[in-house]
Amino acid sequence: MSKLYAIFGDPVSHSRSPLMHNFLFKTLHVDSCYTRVHLHDGSKLRETFLKLGLSGANITVPHKEAAFNACDEIRGFAKSVGVVNTIINENGRLIGYNTDADGFMEAIKPFGEIKRVLILGAGGTAKALANRFIQDDSHVSVLNRGEERLSYFKELGLTCMNWDNFICDNYDLVVNTTSAGLKDDAYPAPKQITDEILSHSAYAADAVYGKLTPFLKLAKDKGIPCKDGTDMLLYQGVLANHLFCDKKYDLKTTAGIMQKSFSL
Repeated sequence: MSKLYAIFGDPVSHSRSPLMHNFLFKTLHVDSCYTRVHLHDGSKLRETFLKLGLSGANITVPHKEAAFNACDEIRGFAKSVGVVNTIINENGRLIGYNTDADGFMEAIKPFGEIKRVLILGAGGTAKALANRFIQDDSHVSVLNRGEERLSYFKELGLTCMNWDNFICDNYDLVVNTTSAGLKDDAYPAPKQITDEILSHSAYAADAVYGKLTPFLKLAKDKGIPCKDGTDMLLYQGVLANHLFCDKKYDLKTTAGIMQKSFSL
């Protein structure tokens, strides 16, 4: 019986997830299809998921926290962060997971040991990465435009700053988790602050993929080794598909096939 999967987001037309997953399904002769769903209202996620008869889904910005609330049960790492990017339909019950954090950690392995990290933004991806870095005993700082979304991170005991009270430190890694640069030429923080941060960072990473954002261009101009979100997209997708396919295929095989889809 054919299965249908989707990615929910706003925006979502740019997503490469359908290409990755459909290429794997075709290569391995899996009777499944993966599509996009442009969802404006995150509170409609569960209703839409069930109406479409989906077997599973991925969730991108800005609905990862809404996805947590849409689930009947949360498993694994997602429990501690309140953020879901992968949903599996188990006999009508929606089971939530988070593959973002482990996907990101795999992506930044070439950077080596990261002990001091600055996260730009305070949304779902930021929450997932902050908790994952805490697991590795890294010192985590979070910078957001305003104070309103920082309370979660303050409760974790992290160094929290907004644009008005920002004090720069030295960082092994700075990560942009905001959507700045996705559809515009904006920086994740005012250019002066972004410039200062990158001048004090050994590495830089951006969750946005498929384009050279102003943030990454500035990092490159400064000679800072950096990565866009392509590898994070790949590895979180590998882990998500592992769940979609009931862990039938090993991760190395899945990663190798999905990697080839980027050259299509």
